[in-house]
Amino acid sequence: MRRSVSFRLAFVVFALLAVAAASFAQLNVGVSVSFAPPELPVYEQPLCPGDGYIWTPGYWAWDGYDYYWVPGTWVLFPEPGFFWTPAWWGWGGHGYIFHAGYWGPRVGFYGGINYGYGYFGHGYEGGHWDHGHFFYNRTVNNINVTEIHNVYNTTIVNNYGHSRISYNGGRGGIEARATSEEEAALHDRHIPPVTAQIQHVDASRNNRELRASVNHGKPPIAATSRPGYLTEPSVVRAKEGRGYASDRPEKTLGFPGSAVHPKELPANSRMSSPNTGDAKQDRKFQQEQEKLYSKQTHERQQLQQKQEQEHQQYAQQQASKDKMQQLEQQHRQQTRAMAQHHYQQQVEMQQHQQPPRKYSSKGKP
Repeated sequence: MRRSVSFRLAFVVFALLAVAAASFAQLNVGVSVSFAPPELPVYEQPLCPGDGYIWTPGYWAWDGYDYYWVPGTWVLFPEPGFFWTPAWWGWGGHGYIFHAGYWGPRVGFYGGINYGYGYFGHGYEGGHWDHGHFFYNRTVNNINVTEIHNVYNTTIVNNYGHSRISYNGGRGGIEARATSEEEAALHDRHIPPVTAQIQHVDASRNNRELRASVNHGKPPIAATSRPGYLTEPSVVRAKEGRGYASDRPEKTLGFPGSAVHPKELPANSRMSSPNTGDAKQDRKFQQEQEKLYSKQTHERQQLQQKQEQEHQQYAQQQASKDKMQQLEQQHRQQTRAMAQHHYQQQVEMQQHQQPPRKYSSKGKP
């Protein structure tokens, strides 16, 4: 009996660890998006909830279809002496790649992005550790000194300007490279985002108002006092926000956000005919384009047939309303993923058709 209980406990612990690892893997995956995230919104930092909390700035994340805002929030440090290195986006040659944030004894490179409140592009000016206690710099943090006494005042000269650009490299991106100390920080021992942070990201992803396609770069929940507190009266709204991309997949493909099945998508559109001056090269590209067009049309038809068969099976089984809603949600995700994949294929074909561009060491064309 004891062995059985011990085995069950061990299995539960293993399962929880596996879920946590999988969640972090989703955050840490090198996602590549063909268009840049919106600018960083302007917002006020909420009051620090208590001693031991460290500010983690907000950022734009990607769910496979849309950018969504992860509000800035105060997080309890996982270990004394550790700092937070924010997540950031950087141009990778064919798209913008996501780099997840992490905890470590030093602040690493975060793209030179000016997140504010101590994260001005390099390092962290919001506080320091002293004999196991974190001391807050009041000039860049919103601190209640009647409750938190380990504070100091150091004026910070912001040499990085007031740019709201949220990505490094590429066209219009921040031109910054890692310092030798930031490169060395990559080899330190790191701790992934804590459970509260992962839950915070999940809650943000599931909040429709935080999607860039809805808030157009000005999220109504820009910052919170604690992770996941998205419905509290203390949430902070963005004062300003802009930069929502005009070259999103649904704009390029005429893709309606309400589409659930492939038949609800607009007709597959052909790309503009090439005109490079090389008749042979243009003819070859035109043939490749027609081949891709036929392939994508066939994939749409296949997915539509598959979804219709699943509808028929659920109807024969007299599935409940909840199960039917779950099926519709699954179909919506499948349709969006396919539309995004088709869009990416078209972008890559156009890039191959154009003469290759040279990039500087800073990643900017």
